[in-house]
Amino acid sequence: MSISIYNTLAGKKVPLETIEPGLVKLYVCGITAYDYCHIGHARSALVFDMMVRYLRYRGYKVKFVRNFTDIDDKIIKRAAEQNTTCEELSERFIEMFREDMARLKVDDPDIEPKATEHVPEIIEMIRELIDKGMAYPAAGDVYYRVARLKDYGKLSGRQLEDMQAGARISVNEIKENPMDFALWKSSKPGEPTWDSPWGPGRPGWHIECSAMSRKYLGDTFDIHGGGKDLIFPHHENEIAQSEGATGAPFARNWIHHGFVTIKDEKMSKSLKNFLTIREVLADYHPEVLRLFMFSTHYRNPLDYSEQALNDSVIGLERLYSCIAAIEELSGSGTTKVSIISSEDKDKITSLEERFIQAMDNDFNTAHGLGMIFETIKDLNRIRQQLPPDPNLDDVKFLRESATTITKLCGILGLLTEQPAEFLKDQQQGELTDLDISPEEIDKLIIERQQARQEKNWARADEIRDLLLGKGIELKDGAEGTTWKVTKG
Repeated sequence: MSISIYNTLAGKKVPLETIEPGLVKLYVCGITAYDYCHIGHARSALVFDMMVRYLRYRGYKVKFVRNFTDIDDKIIKRAAEQNTTCEELSERFIEMFREDMARLKVDDPDIEPKATEHVPEIIEMIRELIDKGMAYPAAGDVYYRVARLKDYGKLSGRQLEDMQAGARISVNEIKENPMDFALWKSSKPGEPTWDSPWGPGRPGWHIECSAMSRKYLGDTFDIHGGGKDLIFPHHENEIAQSEGATGAPFARNWIHHGFVTIKDEKMSKSLKNFLTIREVLADYHPEVLRLFMFSTHYRNPLDYSEQALNDSVIGLERLYSCIAAIEELSGSGTTKVSIISSEDKDKITSLEERFIQAMDNDFNTAHGLGMIFETIKDLNRIRQQLPPDPNLDDVKFLRESATTITKLCGILGLLTEQPAEFLKDQQQGELTDLDISPEEIDKLIIERQQARQEKNWARADEIRDLLLGKGIELKDGAEGTTWKVTKG
């Protein structure tokens, strides 16, 4: 079965057919570096990190390019407000972004170009567009002639006539058409500037991605990605620039992820309703954010709430707890009879194949995770039914199943830590808000065990209730008493 993806340009799912067999050339629009990144940016980074990991797992080589916009109106404005340079500001927030990505364990792209490092390539592309009549200089600026591209609007589904009808031409407008957009902007006092054939200035926003993707991936490449908010005008204008300059198709496939919302309203800096990645990671493990993101299909809206994050906390602990419990299993081989039915074996063994089918269907992580959690439930049931000295083949089967789950979760960036250590760290972290230390808990457990040996059931129950009142739940099992912080 081949991988199918939803191609925004086609408006439907299509088979992934690459230009070069076995190689995926992928370009993704990165951040504009002028502020801390919010979890909308995290979704973009995590979605494409997942896709790259999965494509490589399926045997593809991937050449992944993600840019930084380090010159832009927002950067210029913020630098002026902070009395610093655009270079200092953008470098500072690029470094902050990289720190956020490291905490989220997002793999680095193969290439991370910056707009300011590619001004010669940008100028050359603008020159080509002017020579072909697709662009024109005007008072130190350069504009793209939208009307010259016959299929402008093909990505967003907008008709040029409708867009023109809704546009307004202001007084002293220097553009030939209100829909024309800037490729080069003449410099204003105090702004960063580069020399060009049209006078000192700086690149427009859209042209940088056309120039950089062309340099690193060629005139035509396999996949261009980004958020749905970039479809128009940014990605539409990229197509216009690139195809206007080269005469060749630009990106064959376009992948767009949905918005992160808060109470069904898009999260954005302009609306001041955003949470930074750093704010979320101050309270939650990075894998909690990953599980939250991938529990919804990447194309759907994702509504952020504390309840949703807390549900992901519980889900992540279920994953780690199951793997940790299986790792602790042992058997001497005296029990000869297996307790695992052939039906359970067939179902659990087929997990990887079923996971691949889900992910091959437009990277359906929500479906894939559902299968993993269903398998976790089956493994926990089997484990709890094991005799004190389990059959060695049963132990081996459970361990092999745990290894498969760990591998599949790794594609999503989950289960990357040692399970026992993760659970211990989580307990320690949860205890910071409780009025009791791990040493005190262990001391009370030992006292309770002594009381039970002496058949002092009243004292044993008293200790259990005392700990429960402090948010600690005890669980008695064949291998002793364990504890966990309650969720309520």
